[in-house]
Amino acid sequence: MLSNLRDQKTNSIPGSSGRNILIDLTYREADAPMVIFVHGFKGFKDWGSHNLLANYFADNGFRYLKFNFSHNGTTAANPLDFDDLEAFGENTFSKELFDLNAVIDYACSGDGFAAATKVCLIGHSRGGGISIIKAAEDDRVAKLVTWAAINRFDNLWDKTKEAEWRQNGVIYTENARTKQHMPLNLSLLQDYEENKEALDILGTAGRIWQPCLIAHGDADPAVPVTKVYELKEPNEAAELYIIPGANHVFGSSHPYMKSYLPPQLQTLADRTIDFLKSGD
Repeated sequence: MLSNLRDQKTNSIPGSSGRNILIDLTYREADAPMVIFVHGFKGFKDWGSHNLLANYFADNGFRYLKFNFSHNGTTAANPLDFDDLEAFGENTFSKELFDLNAVIDYACSGDGFAAATKVCLIGHSRGGGISIIKAAEDDRVAKLVTWAAINRFDNLWDKTKEAEWRQNGVIYTENARTKQHMPLNLSLLQDYEENKEALDILGTAGRIWQPCLIAHGDADPAVPVTKVYELKEPNEAAELYIIPGANHVFGSSHPYMKSYLPPQLQTLADRTIDFLKSGD
């Protein structure tokens, strides 16, 4: 049994449009390989079982860095709730790419810890799409893993509402857990339309040169498993891993009160760790 205590460093760094990015880094070995977890839409770094995952990866020989996107709607004072819906509404895909670049810069800077020369990205849902775009353009990314990734950014909203969106400047999406009506400003749609080629997840997937693991549950109600086969098609070298019966969060929930990972998430974590260690 492992007896030494895990270490954790927390920090706040500048993100997009002057808003800060909250970061925590969990590890046992100060110079272990660096994994960066990229959360999804309506997600945050301390959601559900994310802290258990950080501990598990640390126990298996990795440094695990997770962070809150600068405009994800949480705040430094209350990182567990969507207290800043104004920021949430102002978020765009380009802002998230800016933030992820800043986080990789931080991981490679050695700001109070051993600098990473390479990082591995794990992106969940929308964070999977962001991670694909980033990996294709950044040679500091050594390996890429997606968990329940989206394959198109414009699948995140109801296309029949785009006319209303343009007219009113905002549409709303309900948070099923909190019942909040969360704004999506027109700037999100404009960002996508103005950068459609750069934000083409499927097109970019074919340019991923790093080893890539694409993981998905076949009972995912948010991103149907059929989408993952479309995501795999442009990248013949990518490994595809389907977990039978797994939903979008692999059996987890928020809040998550148990002291162990849900079985399907445990399976996913183990497969991911094996993939990240392969070829070392």
